[in-house]
Amino acid sequence: MFGAVSTPLILIIGLVLAFLFAAIKVLNEYERAVIFRLGRIRDVKGPGLIILIPVIDRMVKVDMRVITMDVPPQDVITKDNVSIKVNAVIYFRVMDPNAAVINVENYLYATSQLAQTTLRSVCGQVELDEILSEREKINLELQTILDRSTDPWGVKVSLVEVKHIDLPEEMKRAMAKQAEAERERRAKVISAEGEFQAAQKLIEAAALMATQPISVQLRYLQTLNQIAAENNSTTVFPVPIDLFKTFIK
Repeated sequence: MFGAVSTPLILIIGLVLAFLFAAIKVLNEYERAVIFRLGRIRDVKGPGLIILIPVIDRMVKVDMRVITMDVPPQDVITKDNVSIKVNAVIYFRVMDPNAAVINVENYLYATSQLAQTTLRSVCGQVELDEILSEREKINLELQTILDRSTDPWGVKVSLVEVKHIDLPEEMKRAMAKQAEAERERRAKVISAEGEFQAAQKLIEAAALMATQPISVQLRYLQTLNQIAAENNSTTVFPVPIDLFKTFIK
């Protein structure tokens, strides 16, 4: 008789525990629950303790944290017909859990596919030099397009960064030659500018010394002093320049 009484009690306790397990849910601070009651949207609850009606209510969890998604390398043909591979990373988060669940089947997959197609489209509309030198502009354009497209899904794209651009080997060699030629050009320009500035200074010095003839003799004596200091085996006899003025005329 004791066994007959205890069996229904155990069943009742089991049913109560199963009901509580199905009815009581605990959500973390970064989670929200979209509640469907008999197929219709009911409310967004969380975080903390929430209570559901088993069988009648259905809960869909949505993560509200910033999600980092890597965009796989995409084959792109630039505006100047250069074939490259470009990959990127996007940062986004769900702002409206209702829209993220109702308006799109899988917002993660949809955002990933949209990022891939947008990356190919944007990079295909510009030349290779612009992709390499104006990456911030490309990032901003990608972020603007993705954010506008994902807004109906309740998703906010906060940042897009182009990570790596893979160039063909022949393009790498051509760019290396171009960089080397550019460095040689700059070196020649700097050398020519130095010669030009030195010539200008010599002209200015000659003009200044012409106004004071005695400065020429002082410079002559200074040069003799330098020669004597550099080579002690050489004997120098300074001769006044005035002695040669007759011959010069």
